Amino acid sequence: MDYKKLIIRGISYSQTQSGAYALLLEHEETSVKLPVVIGNFEAQSISLGLEKDLKPPRPLTHDLFSKFVNSTHYTLESVIIYQIIDGVFFSNLNFKNKDNGEELILDARTSDAVAMAVRFDAPIYTTEQVLNEAGILLEIDQNSEDSSPDISDDNSDISDFR
Repeated sequence: MDYKKLIIRGISYSQTQSGAYALLLEHEETSVKLPVVIGNFEAQSISLGLEKDLKPPRPLTHDLFSKFVNSTHYTLESVIIYQIIDGVFFSNLNFKNKDNGEELILDARTSDAVAMAVRFDAPIYTTEQVLNEAGILLEIDQNSEDSSPDISDDNSDISDFR
């Protein structure tokens, strides 16, 4: 399958859901954004994972799981956001054993998968279908007096952006 690589663009407080955050992922080639609503704890964990110098006084759940994975001689190879149903993203954690090459795939919430990816510096991918269904193109009009970005959510096919 032809996967599309995503990068983390940022995390911000959600304007639409109280107490939630928006994780903004971006397709590198087309700049199509994939907004994922996540909880407070996951936002904190992703943020701390991105800040490699900051260590909490006690390990977070994702830190514990990362240590466990390393202790069993596995590494996180990639995260795949493979589906969206009724606004819920579905992701896989793709592990590989360093000793024998055995592969292990675990289903995960996308927020947890991204929190693990930042701890392992693992790439995050999605499918063209997910980008087509949930991706948005943020366009900034340089000629407008209003400098706020226009959000285009016209569900254009991702192939339009190539």
